Amino acid sequence: MNILLLGSGGREHALAWKIAASPLLTKLWCAPGNAGIAREAECVALDVANHGSVIEFCKSNAVDLVVVGPETPLAAGIVDDLAKAGIKAFGPSKQAAQLEGSKGFTKDLCNEFNIPTGAYRRFDNADAALAYVLQQGAPIVVKADGLAAGKGVVVAKTLAEAEAAIAMMFEGAFGAAGTEVVIEEFLAGREISFFALCDGDTAIPLASAQDHKRVFDHDEGPNTGGMGAYSPTPFVTAEIHDQIMARIILPTVAGMRKRGTPFRGVLYAGVMLTEQGPKLFEYNVRFGDPECQVLMLRMMSDIVPAFLASCDGQLKNFDLRWFPDPALTVVMAAKGYPGDYKKGTRIDGLDDAVKIDGVEIFHAGTLAKDGGIVANGGRVLNVCAMGKTVTEARERAYQAVDRIKWPDGFFRRDIAWQALEAERARH
Repeated sequence: MNILLLGSGGREHALAWKIAASPLLTKLWCAPGNAGIAREAECVALDVANHGSVIEFCKSNAVDLVVVGPETPLAAGIVDDLAKAGIKAFGPSKQAAQLEGSKGFTKDLCNEFNIPTGAYRRFDNADAALAYVLQQGAPIVVKADGLAAGKGVVVAKTLAEAEAAIAMMFEGAFGAAGTEVVIEEFLAGREISFFALCDGDTAIPLASAQDHKRVFDHDEGPNTGGMGAYSPTPFVTAEIHDQIMARIILPTVAGMRKRGTPFRGVLYAGVMLTEQGPKLFEYNVRFGDPECQVLMLRMMSDIVPAFLASCDGQLKNFDLRWFPDPALTVVMAAKGYPGDYKKGTRIDGLDDAVKIDGVEIFHAGTLAKDGGIVANGGRVLNVCAMGKTVTEARERAYQAVDRIKWPDGFFRRDIAWQALEAERARH
């Protein structure tokens, strides 16, 4: 099969690595790709936002399947446009992608189909939003309704923080994404990531994971797109897994089908494990980044038939197998991220780092330049490892990180700290 993968991040490098291992693959392209993806696929300079040029490329290269990595093209309806042109694409339609594209859409769906989530209200002006916050008190969560690259959520611990967040969003900090704001109840508990593959009718669970959103150790500092992750998480027991499927994932798939906008692709549920049970706080309509990296390492099955089954409505007879060993990834980011950072700084020692047993490095924001690798983004590298235990996976990942020479980068030293505590408690 000829496959085109869209995207350029660490998630896409992990997907390219996994797709490249499939015996079904004839040729893999990635648009636009990065320096790491270039080892697995032929990178092509296609403008992913120009659906016409993507379709033209697919037709002239006899592409059998398009795999869409990031959320922006999904929200822009690329899957619909490819389908109209007779090209198979993995991912949800524009309408179904509203589960991520609009926080209010998702909260309304939860309300309609009795999916457990925090209480909420939607606002299109700052005054009404402020009045609601004053009435509810803090802590409270303020979200830009639209896509804001994982940064449009403020967990306000005080009323002053909530007021500042509302002002910032309505003053245009996130552009069109912030013209409507969703204010919701603060959910106390443990946050986990849960993934399911959907074909419009059926959903099958993928592995659980936990990511680390805050930029610094001990979960300090602003939210980011994710500074590290591991899978599986000990906090998703068999019982909790079944509750998430029964109360959150399956009612969502049924609800979307009932509304006439069936969901196909990856449903990524951000779930808070509260004292009242699992509650949904957000949906994404694609693989998480960096969770995808650890899922791909742990997936034993070939991923290409899974993509095809999702596109063709054939998941009901489908089964995925997983390696039991945990996987962990540490994100190396450019100093200054998630604020301003420098591009073009040189990175050495990658070949040395990858020699450590069980280690795989997925590139995010990198470029090949003058025979070396330079940083070309905020989140730049995903240093991943597998091990028999979380402790072993983590030791290997940090050993590899320490071999990478990049003075302009930084990373968290405490990835998977919650799982380590749980592991130590068991032994």
